[in-house]
Amino acid sequence: MANSRAVRNVTQARHVAIIMDGNGRWATQRGMPRLFGHKRGVDAVRSAVKACPDLGVTHLTLYAFSTENWKRSAEEVSGLMRLLRLFIQKEVVSLVSNGVRLRFIGRRDRFSNNLRALMAMAEAQTEQGAAMNLTIALDYGGRDEMTRAVKKIAKRVAAGELTPEQIDEDLITAHLDTADLPEPDLVIRTSGECRTSNFLLWQAAYSEYDFVALNWPDFNPEAFRASVDNFMARDRRFGAVSK
Repeated sequence: MANSRAVRNVTQARHVAIIMDGNGRWATQRGMPRLFGHKRGVDAVRSAVKACPDLGVTHLTLYAFSTENWKRSAEEVSGLMRLLRLFIQKEVVSLVSNGVRLRFIGRRDRFSNNLRALMAMAEAQTEQGAAMNLTIALDYGGRDEMTRAVKKIAKRVAAGELTPEQIDEDLITAHLDTADLPEPDLVIRTSGECRTSNFLLWQAAYSEYDFVALNWPDFNPEAFRASVDNFMARDRRFGAVSK
């Protein structure tokens, strides 16, 4: 298989991935419950999606709920699931009309049957969207994703479909949740925290990172453009030496 990095346009942020952090802190700073911050975070999601065409972004991947987020209080998790259902129900029509394809990555077995059905319905209804790809990472963790990919490959080896010698980077990539997505050019994390938090560990090996001090509800189109402009000014060498 060809190395996808060799043919990528590295001068533009076509694929932006965002770790949407700081909803709870945003709310706490205002004396409001954490769920209020998550609700405002949904508004920031809409704003980010609308900003993408003007920024030249064709793929937007959002880290919405990690495999570790189940450790939060039952009240907060329940509230997040309600917000997710409402978001899908309200946004599908708009996504279809704007040519946005919606997909979800991560595990689904820990979600309710109703939520899984709603996710599948939204994916089916937006499948023909060709203007932009919106991917939402739910019950997602980079280590969990790679573990699941390794298990799939191991089963193929055990079944005689593959030999260990055939396993390479491209084969592993093909078994990830993001198999048909380009690698992210830019990963943005809001709230001022400077860590990857188990997000796209394989895919972001050569991504540029921008750690933004704003909490996610305050991340507006101007901040999004500033991050993209920052990216555009960087020299991406992919391990090589600048000419």
